[in-house]
Amino acid sequence: MSVIYEPRGRAKEYSPYALNLYLGCTHGCKYCYAPHALQRTADNYFVKPAPRKDVLKYLEKDLSQNQYDKQILLSFIGDVYCETADDGRTTSEALRLLNAFHASVAVLSKGGSRMLRDMDVFRTFGDRIAVGATLTFYDECKSREWEPGAALPTDRLEILKILHDSGIKTFVSLEPVVEPEESLKLIEQTLLDNSVDHYKIGKLNNYRGLDKGVDWQEFLIQALKLLLPSKKQVYIKESLRAAASDVPLYENETDPQRYIVRA
Repeated sequence: MSVIYEPRGRAKEYSPYALNLYLGCTHGCKYCYAPHALQRTADNYFVKPAPRKDVLKYLEKDLSQNQYDKQILLSFIGDVYCETADDGRTTSEALRLLNAFHASVAVLSKGGSRMLRDMDVFRTFGDRIAVGATLTFYDECKSREWEPGAALPTDRLEILKILHDSGIKTFVSLEPVVEPEESLKLIEQTLLDNSVDHYKIGKLNNYRGLDKGVDWQEFLIQALKLLLPSKKQVYIKESLRAAASDVPLYENETDPQRYIVRA
């Protein structure tokens, strides 16, 4: 069984390859697509997950038999820095394996300070790793409402600053954008902190019709107004480009492969 795979559809915009170590999560995000994708109820998915059976054995087999010249994302299903049944040991061991085989890795999480337990492992990758956070709300009360088990915004922002100041490449995923004003505040804060190298910006997709009442064109205009003077790397996801099709973009803002980490 291969555990490193090529994502399809919208997921492929984020990474050429992906690896899911756990098939559950404690963050409890309202908008999470994973329970539906795995055909599980929320009660069966939003629990402390155990690692997938023999996932490290299969990972080592994949890495020894194949050459992965582009980044492998951790992860699309589950969060490798949620509260897990093994206290994150599988995440740490997987990272060590990936580094031993000279793979390039992107880590995306809402786990906040839990990510710091692998700081020493992150450093061993050098330029072959980017560590990111999903940012959704600036307001802590709204964050608790929508993502009750995830790290609070202040924690995620602080960890991005720590990572960036330690010389580790950082990125943020601004998706879903539930309230555009909140996402714009987050962009402003990360620019003030100078804590992020690369921004991936999307929208809210098909969640109870909330996306239908948003002026996505105005949101994208305001986001670019903040980001372009900073000279930061920016990728605008296809869903947002389609919803704000009148906003002109540069080629580098629409190429999902341009800023991925490579071995």
